Amino acid sequence: MKRSVALFGVPLQAGTDQSGCLMGPDALRTAGLSSALADLGCQVDDRGNLNINDCLHEAHDNDAIRNLAEVAAWTKELQQKAETCFLEGAFPIFMGGDHSLAAGTVTGVASAAAKQGKEQFVLWLDAHPDLHRLDTTRSGNLHGTPSAYFCGFDGFEPHFPKPPATVPTRNVCMMGLRSVDAPEREILQTTPLHAYDMRAIDERGVAGPLNRFLEMVAERDGNLHLSFDVDFLDPEIAPAVGTTVPGGATFREAHLIMEILHDSQLVTSLDLVELNPFLDERGRTATLLVDLVASLFGKTVMDRPTFRYN
Repeated sequence: MKRSVALFGVPLQAGTDQSGCLMGPDALRTAGLSSALADLGCQVDDRGNLNINDCLHEAHDNDAIRNLAEVAAWTKELQQKAETCFLEGAFPIFMGGDHSLAAGTVTGVASAAAKQGKEQFVLWLDAHPDLHRLDTTRSGNLHGTPSAYFCGFDGFEPHFPKPPATVPTRNVCMMGLRSVDAPEREILQTTPLHAYDMRAIDERGVAGPLNRFLEMVAERDGNLHLSFDVDFLDPEIAPAVGTTVPGGATFREAHLIMEILHDSQLVTSLDLVELNPFLDERGRTATLLVDLVASLFGKTVMDRPTFRYN
Protein backbone atom coordinates (compact mmCIF):
# COMPACT_ATOMS: atom_id res chain seq x y z
CA MET A 1 0.00 0.00 0.00
CA LYS A 2 1.11 3.54 -0.71
CA ARG A 3 1.70 5.73 2.34
CA SER A 4 -0.81 8.59 2.47
CA VAL A 5 0.88 11.96 3.07
CA ALA A 6 -0.98 15.25 3.54
CA LEU A 7 0.88 18.52 2.99
CA PHE A 8 -0.30 21.67 4.77
CA GLY A 9 1.16 25.09 4.01
CA VAL A 10 1.36 27.31 7.08
CA PRO A 11 2.18 30.88 5.92
CA LEU A 12 2.88 32.09 9.45
CA GLN A 13 5.53 34.63 10.40
CA ALA A 14 3.79 36.35 13.32
CA GLY A 15 6.01 34.48 15.77
CA THR A 16 9.20 36.08 14.50
CA ASP A 17 10.45 39.62 13.92
CA GLN A 18 11.71 38.94 10.39
CA SER A 19 9.71 38.77 7.19
CA GLY A 20 9.95 35.91 4.72
CA CYS A 21 8.85 32.73 6.53
CA LEU A 22 5.36 32.95 5.08
CA MET A 23 6.93 32.09 1.70
CA GLY A 24 8.34 28.83 3.07
CA PRO A 25 5.50 26.53 1.96
CA ASP A 26 5.67 27.62 -1.65
CA ALA A 27 9.46 27.35 -1.65
CA LEU A 28 9.19 23.71 -0.56
CA ARG A 29 6.61 23.08 -3.26
CA THR A 30 8.85 24.72 -5.87
CA ALA A 31 11.79 22.59 -4.67
CA GLY A 32 9.74 19.49 -5.49
CA LEU A 33 8.59 18.09 -2.16
CA SER A 34 5.46 16.46 -3.58
CA SER A 35 7.29 14.77 -6.46
CA ALA A 36 10.11 13.59 -4.19
CA LEU A 37 7.58 11.86 -1.94
CA ALA A 38 5.64 10.46 -4.88
CA ASP A 39 8.86 9.00 -6.31
CA LEU A 40 9.26 7.10 -3.03
CA GLY A 41 5.82 5.53 -3.35
CA CYS A 42 3.76 7.97 -1.29
CA GLN A 43 0.28 9.06 -2.19
CA VAL A 44 0.56 12.83 -1.73
CA ASP A 45 -2.36 15.17 -1.07
CA ASP A 46 -1.33 18.83 -1.05
CA ARG A 47 -4.15 20.50 0.85
CA GLY A 48 -2.95 24.01 0.10
CA ASN A 49 -2.18 26.83 2.49
CA LEU A 50 -4.15 27.16 5.71
CA ASN A 51 -5.55 30.43 6.97
CA ILE A 52 -7.08 31.79 10.15
CA ASN A 53 -10.28 33.61 10.95
CA ASP A 54 -10.77 36.43 13.42
CA CYS A 55 -8.08 37.02 16.03
CA LEU A 56 -9.40 37.88 19.49
CA HIS A 57 -7.05 40.37 21.12
CA GLU A 58 -5.94 39.54 24.66
CA ALA A 59 -3.57 41.97 26.36
CA HIS A 60 -0.64 40.54 28.32
CA ASP A 61 1.43 42.06 31.11
CA ASN A 62 4.60 41.35 29.12
CA ASP A 63 4.67 44.35 26.79
CA ALA A 64 7.42 42.80 24.67
CA ILE A 65 5.06 40.20 23.18
CA ARG A 66 4.03 40.77 19.59
CA ASN A 67 1.17 39.27 17.57
CA LEU A 68 -0.21 37.27 20.49
CA ALA A 69 -3.76 37.04 19.13
CA GLU A 70 -2.59 35.98 15.67
CA VAL A 71 -0.32 33.21 16.95
CA ALA A 72 -3.06 31.99 19.29
CA ALA A 73 -5.50 31.82 16.36
CA TRP A 74 -2.99 29.81 14.32
CA THR A 75 -2.51 27.48 17.27
CA LYS A 76 -6.23 26.71 17.42
CA GLU A 77 -6.48 26.17 13.66
CA LEU A 78 -3.47 23.86 13.57
CA GLN A 79 -4.69 21.81 16.53
CA GLN A 80 -7.87 21.02 14.65
CA LYS A 81 -6.16 20.27 11.33
CA ALA A 82 -3.43 18.11 12.88
CA GLU A 83 -5.82 16.00 14.94
CA THR A 84 -8.32 15.51 12.10
CA CYS A 85 -5.66 14.63 9.53
CA PHE A 86 -3.96 12.13 11.81
CA LEU A 87 -7.19 10.39 12.76
CA GLU A 88 -7.99 10.08 9.04
CA GLY A 89 -4.89 7.92 8.73
CA ALA A 90 -2.64 10.32 6.82
CA PHE A 91 0.91 11.37 7.66
CA PRO A 92 0.70 15.17 8.07
CA ILE A 93 3.58 17.42 7.00
CA PHE A 94 3.27 21.04 8.10
CA MET A 95 5.31 23.36 5.91
CA GLY A 96 6.08 26.57 7.80
CA GLY A 97 6.20 29.30 8.62
CA ASP A 98 7.96 30.02 11.88
CA HIS A 99 8.29 27.57 14.75
CA SER A 100 5.38 28.97 16.73
CA LEU A 101 3.26 26.64 14.57
CA ALA A 102 4.46 23.69 16.70
CA ALA A 103 2.24 24.88 19.55
CA GLY A 104 -0.70 23.79 17.42
CA THR A 105 0.70 20.86 15.48
CA VAL A 106 2.16 19.00 18.47
CA THR A 107 -0.88 19.42 20.72
CA GLY A 108 -3.11 18.42 17.81
CA VAL A 109 -1.31 15.15 17.07
CA ALA A 110 -0.98 14.53 20.82
CA SER A 111 -4.75 14.76 21.10
CA ALA A 112 -5.10 12.23 18.27
CA ALA A 113 -2.62 9.92 20.01
CA ALA A 114 -4.59 10.13 23.26
CA LYS A 115 -7.77 9.14 21.42
CA GLN A 116 -5.88 6.11 20.07
CA GLY A 117 -4.70 5.22 23.57
CA LYS A 118 -1.08 6.03 22.70
CA GLU A 119 1.68 8.21 24.11
CA GLN A 120 2.97 11.15 22.09
CA PHE A 121 6.73 11.75 21.74
CA VAL A 122 8.55 14.68 20.14
CA LEU A 123 11.98 14.87 18.49
CA TRP A 124 12.94 18.55 18.39
CA LEU A 125 15.79 19.40 15.98
CA ASP A 126 16.60 23.05 16.62
CA ALA A 127 19.36 25.38 17.77
CA HIS A 128 16.89 26.70 20.37
CA PRO A 129 14.70 24.84 22.89
CA ASP A 130 11.83 27.38 22.53
CA LEU A 131 10.89 26.79 26.17
CA HIS A 132 9.92 30.34 27.12
CA ARG A 133 6.60 31.02 28.79
CA LEU A 134 4.75 34.19 27.88
CA ASP A 135 6.09 35.93 30.98
CA THR A 136 9.76 35.00 30.39
CA THR A 137 10.27 35.96 26.76
CA ARG A 138 12.29 39.15 26.43
CA SER A 139 12.35 39.30 22.65
CA GLY A 140 8.57 38.99 22.46
CA ASN A 141 8.94 36.56 19.56
CA LEU A 142 6.46 33.75 20.13
CA HIS A 143 8.43 31.24 18.06
CA GLY A 144 10.42 30.93 21.28
CA THR A 145 7.45 29.52 23.25
CA PRO A 146 5.89 26.45 21.55
CA SER A 147 7.76 23.77 23.53
CA ALA A 148 6.64 25.28 26.83
CA TYR A 149 3.06 25.33 25.56
CA PHE A 150 2.91 21.74 24.31
CA CYS A 151 4.63 20.50 27.48
CA GLY A 152 1.75 22.00 29.45
CA PHE A 153 3.59 24.77 31.29
CA ASP A 154 1.55 27.44 33.07
CA GLY A 155 0.95 30.98 31.88
CA PHE A 156 -0.56 30.50 28.41
CA GLU A 157 -4.24 30.63 29.31
CA PRO A 158 -6.45 32.53 28.62
CA HIS A 159 -4.32 34.01 25.85
CA PHE A 160 -3.83 30.67 24.05
CA PRO A 161 -6.48 27.97 23.68
CA LYS A 162 -6.34 25.27 26.32
CA PRO A 163 -4.28 22.46 24.72
CA PRO A 164 -6.39 19.38 23.95
CA ALA A 165 -3.42 17.27 25.04
CA THR A 166 0.15 17.90 26.15
CA VAL A 167 3.45 16.01 25.99
CA PRO A 168 5.35 15.16 29.19
CA THR A 169 8.90 16.54 29.17
CA ARG A 170 10.24 12.98 29.60
CA ASN A 171 8.80 12.25 26.12
CA VAL A 172 10.70 15.09 24.43
CA CYS A 173 14.20 14.86 22.94
CA MET A 174 15.99 18.00 21.75
CA MET A 175 19.10 17.76 19.59
CA GLY A 176 21.38 20.45 18.20
CA LEU A 177 20.91 23.03 20.97
CA ARG A 178 23.42 25.88 20.99
CA SER A 179 21.46 29.03 21.88
CA VAL A 180 19.68 28.72 25.25
CA ASP A 181 18.42 31.56 27.47
CA ALA A 182 18.65 31.42 31.28
CA PRO A 183 14.95 30.57 31.95
CA GLU A 184 15.16 27.78 29.36
CA ARG A 185 18.40 26.45 30.85
CA GLU A 186 16.73 26.12 34.24
CA ILE A 187 13.94 24.02 32.69
CA LEU A 188 16.44 21.79 30.92
CA GLN A 189 18.28 21.24 34.20
CA THR A 190 15.20 20.56 36.36
CA THR A 191 12.98 18.40 34.13
CA PRO A 192 13.50 14.92 32.61
CA LEU A 193 13.56 16.35 29.07
CA HIS A 194 16.31 14.74 26.94
CA ALA A 195 18.59 17.53 25.69
CA TYR A 196 21.73 17.22 23.55
CA ASP A 197 23.65 20.34 22.63
CA MET A 198 26.16 20.46 19.80
CA ARG A 199 29.04 19.66 22.17
CA ALA A 200 27.28 16.41 23.10
CA ILE A 201 26.85 15.65 19.41
CA ASP A 202 30.52 16.48 18.73
CA GLU A 203 31.57 14.11 21.51
CA ARG A 204 29.07 11.25 21.03
CA GLY A 205 27.73 11.65 17.50
CA VAL A 206 24.04 11.66 16.65
CA ALA A 207 23.37 7.92 16.40
CA GLY A 208 23.80 6.92 20.06
CA PRO A 209 21.56 9.54 21.70
CA LEU A 210 18.95 9.26 18.95
CA ASN A 211 18.78 5.47 19.07
CA ARG A 212 18.36 5.48 22.85
CA PHE A 213 15.40 7.83 22.53
CA LEU A 214 13.88 5.78 19.71
CA GLU A 215 14.21 2.62 21.79
CA MET A 216 12.08 4.30 24.46
CA VAL A 217 9.46 5.34 21.90
CA ALA A 218 9.33 1.81 20.50
CA GLU A 219 9.10 0.18 23.94
CA ARG A 220 6.04 2.31 24.73
CA ASP A 221 4.52 1.89 21.25
CA GLY A 222 4.33 5.67 20.96
CA ASN A 223 3.68 8.13 18.16
CA LEU A 224 6.66 10.34 17.25
CA HIS A 225 6.37 13.89 15.94
CA LEU A 226 9.47 15.34 14.28
CA SER A 227 9.81 19.13 14.44
CA PHE A 228 12.65 20.26 12.17
CA ASP A 229 13.90 23.85 12.32
CA VAL A 230 16.24 25.02 9.55
CA ASP A 231 18.60 26.50 12.14
CA PHE A 232 19.35 22.98 13.38
CA LEU A 233 21.61 22.88 10.32
CA ASP A 234 24.85 24.79 10.04
CA PRO A 235 24.22 28.09 8.19
CA GLU A 236 27.05 27.23 5.81
CA ILE A 237 24.80 24.58 4.23
CA ALA A 238 21.40 26.13 5.05
CA PRO A 239 21.54 29.94 4.89
CA ALA A 240 17.78 30.54 4.50
CA VAL A 241 16.93 31.22 8.14
CA GLY A 242 16.61 34.42 10.14
CA THR A 243 17.98 32.92 13.37
CA THR A 244 21.39 31.67 12.25
CA VAL A 245 23.65 30.17 14.91
CA PRO A 246 27.08 28.92 13.77
CA GLY A 247 28.15 25.37 14.49
CA GLY A 248 25.02 23.47 13.51
CA ALA A 249 24.54 19.98 12.13
CA THR A 250 26.43 18.98 9.00
CA PHE A 251 24.93 17.57 5.81
CA ARG A 252 25.80 14.00 6.78
CA GLU A 253 24.70 14.35 10.42
CA ALA A 254 21.29 15.58 9.28
CA HIS A 255 20.90 12.83 6.70
CA LEU A 256 22.03 10.19 9.18
CA ILE A 257 19.31 11.30 11.61
CA MET A 258 16.71 11.05 8.86
CA GLU A 259 17.97 7.64 7.74
CA ILE A 260 17.89 6.30 11.31
CA LEU A 261 14.36 7.68 11.71
CA HIS A 262 13.28 5.97 8.51
CA ASP A 263 14.74 2.66 9.68
CA SER A 264 12.83 2.98 12.95
CA GLN A 265 9.47 3.54 11.20
CA LEU A 266 8.35 5.50 14.27
CA VAL A 267 7.80 9.01 12.89
CA THR A 268 4.11 9.76 12.40
CA SER A 269 4.04 13.54 11.70
CA LEU A 270 6.44 16.30 10.69
CA ASP A 271 7.04 20.07 10.92
CA LEU A 272 9.40 21.88 8.54
CA VAL A 273 9.89 25.39 9.91
CA GLU A 274 11.76 28.68 9.71
CA LEU A 275 12.60 28.37 6.01
CA ASN A 276 12.97 31.96 4.78
CA PRO A 277 13.33 31.93 0.97
CA PHE A 278 14.15 35.65 1.02
CA LEU A 279 17.49 34.70 2.61
CA ASP A 280 18.22 31.63 0.48
CA GLU A 281 20.82 31.16 -2.26
CA ARG A 282 19.14 29.92 -5.45
CA GLY A 283 16.84 27.63 -3.51
CA ARG A 284 19.75 25.85 -1.85
CA THR A 285 18.13 25.44 1.57
CA ALA A 286 14.71 24.46 0.26
CA THR A 287 16.31 21.82 -1.96
CA LEU A 288 18.27 20.45 1.00
CA LEU A 289 15.11 20.22 3.12
CA VAL A 290 13.33 18.28 0.40
CA ASP A 291 16.27 15.90 0.17
CA LEU A 292 16.24 15.41 3.95
CA VAL A 293 12.52 14.61 3.90
CA ALA A 294 13.23 12.13 1.13
CA SER A 295 15.75 10.41 3.44
CA LEU A 296 13.09 10.26 6.15
CA PHE A 297 10.81 8.45 3.70
CA GLY A 298 13.38 5.96 2.49
CA LYS A 299 15.83 7.52 0.05
CA THR A 300 19.18 5.85 0.64
CA VAL A 301 22.69 7.28 0.83
CA MET A 302 23.42 5.61 -2.51
CA ASP A 303 20.75 7.74 -4.19
CA ARG A 304 22.14 11.22 -3.42
CA PRO A 305 21.85 13.50 -6.44
CA THR A 306 24.55 15.87 -7.65
CA PHE A 307 23.56 19.52 -7.03
CA ARG A 308 24.67 22.55 -8.97
CA TYR A 309 24.21 26.03 -7.57
CA ASN A 310 25.95 28.01 -10.29
